[in-house]
Amino acid sequence: MSQVSEAEVRAEVREWLNANWNPDLSLVEWRSKLADSGWGMPQWPREWYGRGLPMKLVRVVEEEFANVGAVGIARSGVRLLAAATLLEHGTDQQKKKFLRRILTGEDTWCQFFSEPGSGSDLAGATTRAELHGDFWIVNGQKVWTTSAHHADYGLLLARTDWDAPKHEGLSFFVIEVKQPGVDVQQLRQMNGHASFNQVFFTDAKVPVENLVGKVNEGWKVAVTTLAHERRGADGLATPSRRGPRVGRIYEEERLENERANEPYKWYPQRAGRVDLILERAQETGAIRDPIVRQEIARLMILAKSAEWTARRARASQQQGRPQGPEGSLGKLAASHVARACARVHTMITGTAAMLTGRESPRNGIIAEILVSVPAVSIAGGTDEIQRNIIAERVLELPKEPRFDTGPFRNVRRN
Repeated sequence: MSQVSEAEVRAEVREWLNANWNPDLSLVEWRSKLADSGWGMPQWPREWYGRGLPMKLVRVVEEEFANVGAVGIARSGVRLLAAATLLEHGTDQQKKKFLRRILTGEDTWCQFFSEPGSGSDLAGATTRAELHGDFWIVNGQKVWTTSAHHADYGLLLARTDWDAPKHEGLSFFVIEVKQPGVDVQQLRQMNGHASFNQVFFTDAKVPVENLVGKVNEGWKVAVTTLAHERRGADGLATPSRRGPRVGRIYEEERLENERANEPYKWYPQRAGRVDLILERAQETGAIRDPIVRQEIARLMILAKSAEWTARRARASQQQGRPQGPEGSLGKLAASHVARACARVHTMITGTAAMLTGRESPRNGIIAEILVSVPAVSIAGGTDEIQRNIIAERVLELPKEPRFDTGPFRNVRRN
């Protein structure tokens, strides 16, 4: 079907929606129809709940869904990262067990990568998994795990060989979160939110069939997950909502989104809220200050450049081109934009930017921006990591000298 025209795809998806879209269905009932039809993720292979369409035709499907206000597949959290990883590295048994329930939203996922002593140095993970009969037994600790407190499954990177070099002794698993050996504890942040968790594994069990890829080749699988994380997992964008949103399916979707988005509600502040800059400058009168105007112009140029880079990456993806360095470039640009926003917000608001509560500027939003912005330079790979990737893979500079080669058990670590 990859050779079909845009007009043919549009006609076919429109006909299917006319025959099947019903806002009075339950969310799971509707998404089950989507999964079985392949229209939920049309770029996926036909044998795995897709239709084998090229990315450039996915936009057509998105438009037709938007025209009728049809709800798409479940997208929130890590679930589509899990799906993309399993599509590339999973067994047929794993795909059959997990992919459909990812699309319907029946299972929630999280990502067990970072550790207290190995955040950016992901390959330095010390959580261990040892094979005992039909199960891998997991012991260790993970941290900064979003949504682990209500996840059903987690993507787990654990060490399975301490005598191999650190990148070669890791394995990748799917682990059930709701079991006696997994203790999830929420962490309170300085901006007042509790989006992340620390998780302790004490003799937690992973069935042997939940090993993704080969033993000691988990780094290759993790890189796939990270690549999709940096560019956003492939999938239909949330359709625009046209017409009245009346029906059971919309109410269930609203409740699902409230729960799923709770850990992320401060993320707009983390990005710096460039959208508020001009409004704030005008309402405070700071727009009349030539120095402030110059900083605003500098920020807007930076933000637009980052936006165009992201659009170029998206266009390349839609044309089916392989993932390039755009993810790291965009991630680093986002950090620069966020920090510039914090600086300009401070120039505009002055000392009042430190106030919180109802009497503070924008009900505390400005203060929340200032204490949230540092996170964007850390989460998803620090700025230093992104610079290394760009230096080595774009500028082709030599790699830095390494002091962590040889058997991992001999490598100095925290």
